[in-house]
Amino acid sequence: MDLGPSERVKPLIDQVSQMIEQEIIPLEGEYFSEVPKDGRWTLTNRQLEILEGLKATAKERQLWNFWLTDSERGYGLTTVEYAYLAEEMGKSRLAPEVFNCNAPDTGNMEVFERYATPALKEKWLTPLLAGHIRSAYLMTEPDVGSSDATNLRMSCIRDGDYYILNGEKWWASGAGDPRCAVYLVMVHTPTDKGKHRQHSMIVVPADTPGVTVLRPMEVFGHDDAPHGHMHIRFENVKVPASNLLLEEGAGFEVAQGRLGPGRIHHCMRAIGLAEAALATMCERSLSREAFGRSLHQLGANHDIIAECRIEIEQARLLCLKAAWMMDNASAKEAAIWISQIKVVAPRMALKVTDEAMQMLGAKGISQDANLAHQWINLRTLRFADGPDAVHRRQIARAELRKHTSEPI
Repeated sequence: MDLGPSERVKPLIDQVSQMIEQEIIPLEGEYFSEVPKDGRWTLTNRQLEILEGLKATAKERQLWNFWLTDSERGYGLTTVEYAYLAEEMGKSRLAPEVFNCNAPDTGNMEVFERYATPALKEKWLTPLLAGHIRSAYLMTEPDVGSSDATNLRMSCIRDGDYYILNGEKWWASGAGDPRCAVYLVMVHTPTDKGKHRQHSMIVVPADTPGVTVLRPMEVFGHDDAPHGHMHIRFENVKVPASNLLLEEGAGFEVAQGRLGPGRIHHCMRAIGLAEAALATMCERSLSREAFGRSLHQLGANHDIIAECRIEIEQARLLCLKAAWMMDNASAKEAAIWISQIKVVAPRMALKVTDEAMQMLGAKGISQDANLAHQWINLRTLRFADGPDAVHRRQIARAELRKHTSEPI
């Protein structure tokens, strides 16, 4: 099991890392300072200038669409190879989009690539791969326990050559972006088959009549503009039947094809965030004094720094193992490893970020450091793509099955 960076990806790691450090991060402060106090769901001319300029540079250097494996449209990397690039991209808020490797678009593009008709690919996948539009994934609903996706109840009724959608979705990440042009929506299409054949996935253009963005959901009091996590209502929304992916009842098949890679990508980026936080912690501890000594010499700070390094390395190895399983085993075999890293990586990165905030003191929780925003995103990640408790349940059930033939 070779988990190291390949000779093919090593130069890409260097190029991506250098561009992030030298060209992307220096512009981040200006980019986010441009988010307006009013009209927050817009992009200013300066924001577009920064973003599109960086994206053009990435395209010119062929640093683009790394994430798409097993496809002639992608870069041709394995998941293990991509892991190292995603870790670097995780160190910057803008970097994933600059290289067109940003969520939720990567997962949505994966769906279009694997399951969409040629017509849908041409209409939506082509501009997404080019970075011209953005997308959102709508699964969670406000009125049911959505951690059990069999509870989802958005109505989707066939009417001739169309489906009619009614219901509400929330936490639609990215739906606030004015460039968000298309939604992938999990809907309820009852059948007489098993409980995992009661749902379907359908493509809905964001400007379809009857679609109303009700409000942005705030995360610890922040609306994450202009990206956003939106609460959306569907009222008699009419969508062509040809927009249904695969067939009625295939929603879970499509969702799992999307969520497996997406969970790994999130975890890879979380490890990058942890590395950035540890670097910040070390730099602060060496540059500041209190009580006549450098901060690293006070209290248990040596132990804290050491434990952070150990836990980052452990999480990275588990993440690479999960990535290797995606490349070399079946989706079913890889799933349990994905669940393990989905629990471990955000929890570890959250701890390292918290320790860095503590080392920086009041600055660590202020707008003068990126750590507060980073902490919010990592805490949210413990819910996104399945809460910790659901993944731990799957891990425990797999372990228990090794010791009994009874249903678990």
